[in-house]
Amino acid sequence: MFDVDVWQEIFSTIKKNKLRTFLTGFSVAWGIFMLMILLGSGNGLQNGVKEQFADNSVNIMWLWTGETSMPYKGLKEGRPIKFKNADYTFLSEKNADLEEVSSRFYLPGNILYTYKNEYGSFETSSCHPALKEMEKVNIVSGRFINDLDMTDFRKVIVIGENIRKALFKDEDPMGKYVKLNNVPFKVIGVSFDKQRRNERTAYIPVTTAQRIFNGADRVHTFALTTRMVKTAEEADAITEKVRQDMALRHNFDPKDKRAMGSFNMLTEYIRTMKIFQAIKIFVWIIGIGTLIAGIVGVSNIMLILVKERTREIGIRKALGATPSSVIGLVLLESILITTVAGYAGLVVGVGIMEGINYFLEQMLASGGGEGVFFRNPTVDFATAITSTLILIVSGALAGYLPAHKAANVKPIEALREE
Repeated sequence: MFDVDVWQEIFSTIKKNKLRTFLTGFSVAWGIFMLMILLGSGNGLQNGVKEQFADNSVNIMWLWTGETSMPYKGLKEGRPIKFKNADYTFLSEKNADLEEVSSRFYLPGNILYTYKNEYGSFETSSCHPALKEMEKVNIVSGRFINDLDMTDFRKVIVIGENIRKALFKDEDPMGKYVKLNNVPFKVIGVSFDKQRRNERTAYIPVTTAQRIFNGADRVHTFALTTRMVKTAEEADAITEKVRQDMALRHNFDPKDKRAMGSFNMLTEYIRTMKIFQAIKIFVWIIGIGTLIAGIVGVSNIMLILVKERTREIGIRKALGATPSSVIGLVLLESILITTVAGYAGLVVGVGIMEGINYFLEQMLASGGGEGVFFRNPTVDFATAITSTLILIVSGALAGYLPAHKAANVKPIEALREE
């Protein structure tokens, strides 16, 4: 393999046929280039969709109440279903498929926030401490609601970044009191949402909200996290189990979707990721198909090369060259052309995707790109290594048939070739 004379001969042959070698190599380079572009684009779309799920835990589920739409055990339709604090205890303790639970009591009407001479209406979310991890609330200053806030009915609040700017301007809000409908709440934290969806939202303990705003033990919705499962069918089974448990407690048909609404994000996440797995397989098929077209071109060129050098090969064998040395000569040239050209296509493809990623990161850092479903469209190291190995193997396959033909050349017949 490292015979200097062999390599000199290979390079001499390539030099004599520059255009043919370039066009042959270009077909291979184009195949691997397109594979990198397709894989990078697929990763970009997948990462973009994952980013949309990043605002919440992927295994989060929501429950909300409504009215029955069908009779059940002698009870008429049209009955309102109401959650209570006892349901929170039930969900927290009775279902092994659930990990964390947070209830929510909706505050009545528009809540007016005031601080000194500043005021505004903002969204207020009453919740349990578990909501922080469920909805990925990012605390940039202070802390989130804790268990003592819940049990002591503390009037504390975590405000979003937009609320801080609107009410406090450049003043530090920590420890200050902001009034909600003239009820003072102490600011214990500031949250920031990089997607800028919840920056106008404030969080207060649900127990405090129920007491101050006459909620008694009323609960409007639940946020739950389920145990992680691998299939959408398993996630659906958890949802159905929760529906059956709640239907038994509140006397409605588990099939009555209007009595209690539910949405399990884990089901949608698993199904979405499966779609991208299928897309990735499809991309590999297309990319390898394109690469095979280039490899076939290399094989054809090598066959032509063997045909042109029939006399030379015959002389070699007449002088004592073994079939293995002839095969090695042809294979090395095929692998060299395929690997160099393919690696060039790989580098260019990966470089373009890295450039696009850099542009996207700069755009996101400057505050643009909101709602873009295309993030980090790069190709990982393992994929690059796999592609390189495919190139080497492809080069060997492309050269095998011509090499085998060259090895079978008979010296006497080769010398008769014109």
